Amino acid sequence: MKKPIAAQQARSRESLQRLLKAAAEILQEDGLERATIPRISARAGLSPGAVYRRFPDKDALMQTVVLTLAQENDANLTKLLTPEKAAGLTLKEALGEMLQLTVVSFRRSSRLLSAVVQYFRNHPDQAFRKNVDSIELLTFRRMIDYLLHFRKEIRHPDPERALAFVLTIVSHSLREILIGETSTDIWAPLLPKNDEELVRELNDMMLAYLQRGG
Repeated sequence: MKKPIAAQQARSRESLQRLLKAAAEILQEDGLERATIPRISARAGLSPGAVYRRFPDKDALMQTVVLTLAQENDANLTKLLTPEKAAGLTLKEALGEMLQLTVVSFRRSSRLLSAVVQYFRNHPDQAFRKNVDSIELLTFRRMIDYLLHFRKEIRHPDPERALAFVLTIVSHSLREILIGETSTDIWAPLLPKNDEELVRELNDMMLAYLQRGG
């Protein structure tokens, strides 16, 4: 009996992965409003009934999508931000790579991330919001711990607090610039002309703050 059960479980996991992938693709292409169960199920090659047997409604599916994206982002950073990686870099190089990675990711999935932020900010379920926040806080902690490998290059009197502050400011700025709705044409002339310049300017700003004297 074990083999049929194992096969059924494997098929269930595979169909769930297809479903979450389809939902993310439609969010990226058409935004939150058009990410309906019929469209998502069709993209995943499943019937709407199969989706409703797993999720009672679109909200339950979207919660799983958001949580899965947060978990995948944390897992990817865990693989990238290692002590071995840090050993071959300077603080400036490490910051530049993190910034470049973030900018590329935001550009590639801007509409998906915008939909996720919109959904998260407006969601009334505090338990869901707390769960997502806990994953993002863990990811944020990983970035700080990684950059603390360059403690000797940081002249701020409190390196850990300084890293937390500057990463918070920069991450919020990048969200608004790259996926937010506040960066209109009026503000565009005040921003760097391209992503390469954006990374360079933010890198210089972060270094100036972290390497200031006490």
